[in-house]
Amino acid sequence: MRSSGIVSAGRLPYPGNRQNRIEGILLLLFFVIIMVTAFLISGCSHSGEGSSAGSISLDANKFFAQGNYEASLRKYEELIKKEPEAADRVLFEMGIIYAHPGNKHKRYQKALECFGKIIREHPDSEYRRDSQMMMLQIQNVIIKDNLIAKQQNMLESYRRGIKSRENQIRVLQKAINSLEQKVFKLRTEPVDKVLVEKKKRRLTLISKGESIKTYKIALGGNPVGPKEREGDNKTPEGIYTIESRNRHSDYHLSLRISYPNEKDKQRAKELNVSPGGDIMIHGIKNGLSYVGGFHTVIDWTEGCIAVTNKEMEEIARLVPNGTPVEIRP
Repeated sequence: MRSSGIVSAGRLPYPGNRQNRIEGILLLLFFVIIMVTAFLISGCSHSGEGSSAGSISLDANKFFAQGNYEASLRKYEELIKKEPEAADRVLFEMGIIYAHPGNKHKRYQKALECFGKIIREHPDSEYRRDSQMMMLQIQNVIIKDNLIAKQQNMLESYRRGIKSRENQIRVLQKAINSLEQKVFKLRTEPVDKVLVEKKKRRLTLISKGESIKTYKIALGGNPVGPKEREGDNKTPEGIYTIESRNRHSDYHLSLRISYPNEKDKQRAKELNVSPGGDIMIHGIKNGLSYVGGFHTVIDWTEGCIAVTNKEMEEIARLVPNGTPVEIRP
């Protein structure tokens, strides 16, 4: 009986990982088919182990087992010249190597040529029927691979389209923001209300019931819950007004909030503590304006509401004394 040199060299290496799940499944199935086929044709080799052809065959098998498919193919080509009577077996093994899933440089067309040559030139070969089966399987894999490649190209085209639109959206958003800023700078009418949402770390200027601009804020170092006493580092919660401003503040244009209100005073009285005071909306400490928006990374005030200096200039311009301030949890 004949043996497949590949089988006698040991088990076939497993195929490498595949990015595409479908392709991986197809190639795994193809690998199983190759293994089954190789076992079906296994038997005794024509080449004696001590012969020159036998030595070449062993080298080919060794290279294959090592995953060096190109070197294995070169040895099989040499073997055909040395042992032309075994050409059908060698062509079959070469066809398997050309199409092997572990071969990163697999060439399906070369595999088809090997199997086709067996069918045409060796009509009585015991490898003829298996070659026909392998050709059919390879053609199916090629069809699937082409379909996968087509779908991947479509996906890539869609991704490029989405990326292009995302870039367009970013450009448009930047233009909108620029126009909004220009319109905002031209605004002279004062706002009706300042809304502070502690949980969202957000301050909103409201005019005629509509939000005209929002700012990211930093709060007191102990922000959860309403302020109860002096020194608790909490930002108040409730309804207040802007009662005064300090253009020469150490924290840039601070606006004083009318804390404590009557409810705050009553709570502090019940707790027999001082409610505290000096709660402001203010900018960054003088000399540290370069910190900019990074100041909101942590809550760093003693209970005040902080924004950047540039933002504070906008707020101070549009928020007169007496403006209602609602501070929500």
